[in-house]
Amino acid sequence: MHIVASGKGLHNESVDIACGIVSNKQIGGMAMRGRIGKRQYSKAIMLLLAAIMVLSACSGNNGGNEENAPASQSATATSEGSTEGSGESAGSEPSAEPMGKYDPPIEVTTVRNLSDVVENNVLGVLQGETLEDNRWSRLYEEQLGIKIKYDWVVKGNPTSDQYLQKLNVTLASGELPDFLPVSPIQLKQLAESDQLEDMTELYEKYATPLTKDILSQEGSGPFDAATLDGRLMAIPQVEPSIERSMFIWIRTDWLEKLGLQPPKTMADVLAISKAFAENDPDGNSKKDTFGLGMTKDVWGGANGLEGFMAGFKAYPNIWVEDAEGKLVYGSIQPEVKKALQALQDMMKGGQLDKEFGIKEGGKVAEDITAGKIGMEYGEQWNSIWPLQLNKNNDPNAQWRAFPLVSENGDLTKVPQKFSTTKFFAVRKGAKHPEAVIKLFNMHLEKNWGETAEFDTYYAPKEAESVWQLSPIQPAPPKKNVTAFREIDAARKAGDMSVLKGEAKTIQEKIELYNSGSEEGFAVWGWERIYGPEGSMGITDQYDKNNQFLIDKFVGAPTPTMVERKSTLEKMQNEVFIKIILGEPIEAFDKFADDWKKLGGEQMTQEVNEWYATTK
Repeated sequence: MHIVASGKGLHNESVDIACGIVSNKQIGGMAMRGRIGKRQYSKAIMLLLAAIMVLSACSGNNGGNEENAPASQSATATSEGSTEGSGESAGSEPSAEPMGKYDPPIEVTTVRNLSDVVENNVLGVLQGETLEDNRWSRLYEEQLGIKIKYDWVVKGNPTSDQYLQKLNVTLASGELPDFLPVSPIQLKQLAESDQLEDMTELYEKYATPLTKDILSQEGSGPFDAATLDGRLMAIPQVEPSIERSMFIWIRTDWLEKLGLQPPKTMADVLAISKAFAENDPDGNSKKDTFGLGMTKDVWGGANGLEGFMAGFKAYPNIWVEDAEGKLVYGSIQPEVKKALQALQDMMKGGQLDKEFGIKEGGKVAEDITAGKIGMEYGEQWNSIWPLQLNKNNDPNAQWRAFPLVSENGDLTKVPQKFSTTKFFAVRKGAKHPEAVIKLFNMHLEKNWGETAEFDTYYAPKEAESVWQLSPIQPAPPKKNVTAFREIDAARKAGDMSVLKGEAKTIQEKIELYNSGSEEGFAVWGWERIYGPEGSMGITDQYDKNNQFLIDKFVGAPTPTMVERKSTLEKMQNEVFIKIILGEPIEAFDKFADDWKKLGGEQMTQEVNEWYATTK
């Protein structure tokens, strides 16, 4: 199971370069609106490097996490590419076969982060494997003749400041590795400055049928986002929307103690929240519990408000169709105002933590662990984090996911934000631009193809996140709900022997939990996802009931998005937090007007121009 702890990914919309003096988006925005041409854009980007090198010290970490890069590797690739002059790859020609081997082998360069999960839970337990020399790197070299070399490696998640700063320094320098992961805006800027290879024909030629099938399962959106001027400029690492469905996670032991039933309407949700805050569900004779968990980030996969808003037919942060078939931004619609009023009333009633506006997810997780919160909106993995922490602290605590509910009890539309935010771009002039496609092919084949070795390359018992050793990590968008369906069918048939791959691995965890052992207690969260009452069963019903409301805008970022979107989002979240904390609800109307004036109206026009081309 691919656990995603943050919905942010690499979607870094306004990372300032050189301590905020000059930004990528400012130059990118000028280029995209024709203020400077492509040649001038390239020169401007190159000129930034000198400024960055001088000013990077003001960040406190010398422009990145240099000390985390392997000592044997250079900080950046040469402008001619790492394969230039290497005896191994000289004269090597690409095989016409999508899985064909280069002979002699070639070397390709890239960059990456090293997460705590990979460092501690994979490399920390495996013998004889490192980030540079492991089962995936050996597989790529032995079967494809592709050697992976990292120009730099930064410890931390791909959203960490160190990683993002290091990546932006690399992008600004113009000295790119052979391939690298980029966000939609970074992709657009690199493509418009003529620094990337056109992958259109290469993808058609080198992608295997399995790769083409899996990467198309999310629809055309991921490829639309990677296509500029009709040309495919990167390979999307397709992320699932369906797997990020929202649920209401509720402490059912508190429901039972207070004689309450699971919610069927938003009025029920509000009543449960009030009871959890006022009726002493933890039995300590103190008014020290909250009805609903929230964080200062407002949105997200754990303690986010998307699911709560959907109960009022409010869909912030995505583009939806209005009655005339035009796209409008969900955040400024009147339904959001109604949802904010409900949250404000909850705050006034003491049902919400008045300090939520300064609490990150980890701090809210501490409150959940301590038994101070009885309900939260979140994704399917919430039972693994943060709810498992509460279970560990209080074995009598029990949580269960419930479907989103509406005001009148009708089936709720479940908002699905476009999730693909990582694209693998290839440096223009790279000797073997097709190599990254072959890496996609092999990764998918060894995990989900006819020659799959799931227990070796995806989730062996000793290191279940071993798939993360690969520099590219594509997966079927519906793999988790597919695993649930296989487990559920086997459960109902009474024959678990038919399970294989990921479904088998998950079922083994469920059986371990059902054994009642101490080791099994630690995997309670998995049973809450894939068991008979699991969250994935709700996803299955969402899908079968056609409840998903998909973000209608899936194209490349528009010029105004590049310049203004992050600023507008920051303004939105600040206003929403203030309203929830008690500012007059009329502040929402001012926000909607300001949003339009400060770029939203222009952005809406650009989005609809794009939308017209898709019909």
